[in-house]
Amino acid sequence: MTIHPMKYMRDFLARKIRPDGRKLAEVRPTAVNVGSISTADGSALIKIGNTVVICGIKAELTVPNAEKPNEGFVIPNLELPPLCSPQFKSGPPGNTAQVCSQFLADVLANSKCVDLQSLCVVPDKVAWVLYCDLVCLDYDGSVLDACVAALVSALSTVTLPEVKYDPIMKTKCVELEKRKPLVLTCYPFASTFATFDEESILADPSEEEESLSSGTITCVMTGADLCTVHKPGGCRLNEQQVSECISKSQKRWQSLKGMVEASMKSVYSNDF
Repeated sequence: MTIHPMKYMRDFLARKIRPDGRKLAEVRPTAVNVGSISTADGSALIKIGNTVVICGIKAELTVPNAEKPNEGFVIPNLELPPLCSPQFKSGPPGNTAQVCSQFLADVLANSKCVDLQSLCVVPDKVAWVLYCDLVCLDYDGSVLDACVAALVSALSTVTLPEVKYDPIMKTKCVELEKRKPLVLTCYPFASTFATFDEESILADPSEEEESLSSGTITCVMTGADLCTVHKPGGCRLNEQQVSECISKSQKRWQSLKGMVEASMKSVYSNDF
């Protein structure tokens, strides 16, 4: 396959099948594990095929932004270490990691899945900031799908302790034993598709398929609603192809949400 990779791929696609045996619209096996990091305020691990992403969330108290004194903060950051793929090097975040982190921030902003006002303890004085650190352990395509799923799953496990603020002394008292869960307003999930020769559309592409494709498109759904579409260049898609991707993304959203619900119930034994 290393000699003529495109011909090898086209021979498979001509028979409506992929080199790994999947159909064009078939996704890889997916696994969800929440509460993976006991020292974090919320955590989750997502495995899509060979792609593995873990997310840990740490909550800290801070002063709200002067422009938005009634809101807290949610700050996602993705790390792509050399461990996950030889294409990444040690050092400051590369372009891919920065683009992915910004994509996660855009998903949070567009979906408004976290009510930032619920993170405010005392307006203009005290608010929570949620540092969402994601690490890719194995990079094998559709990393945005895994990152969004890991982030949302981890956020759904967050519990915040009760905070009492003394306006006279300007001191904060955190009661770690009294905690309340973070309530999400919706659950965004992403689905990535790769296009070949402007004709074939492959769901959940592997890293090899992404590298050979003529472009990718990622659709983020919040149930029946479209939240974000991310298309970093590549070939042009017509309206029918985009609609097909959105329709498949909606079906996958139901599957992913069901997996998160099942994982939450198995770990916390309560309603999701």
